[in-house]
Amino acid sequence: MADRSLRGIRLGAQSLQSEEGVVFMERRETTYICDTCAHVTNLMFSADAEPPQTWECRACGAEARLNVDGKAVTLDATDEKAARTHWDMLLERRSRAELEELLEERLAFIRARRGAGEDPTREKIGA
Repeated sequence: MADRSLRGIRLGAQSLQSEEGVVFMERRETTYICDTCAHVTNLMFSADAEPPQTWECRACGAEARLNVDGKAVTLDATDEKAARTHWDMLLERRSRAELEELLEERLAFIRARRGAGEDPTREKIGA
């Protein structure tokens, strides 16, 4: 019985969805030219999207630059963000005075615990 229910349909080979009523976005062709091998790569992007300044060349794998009106675009180094460290993120949330105060509180707590001796209720970690 199960063999008859799927007869005549090739699963995965055809889409059962039609393109009726589908409106496609405007597109534009963007050209990238490789500096090392002069290979031209044409890509389609949405008309309202800003294409990236560089693209990987399909021929040699080097960096190809965006070509607008027959001229290669000069690369902006300002787009690159510097790597943020944990310290930078911490300074975004707290001031240096607050951090020094927290450090002193924590050191006082550790010194008090160390001076009081071993806490019998506390479990030892490790072997």
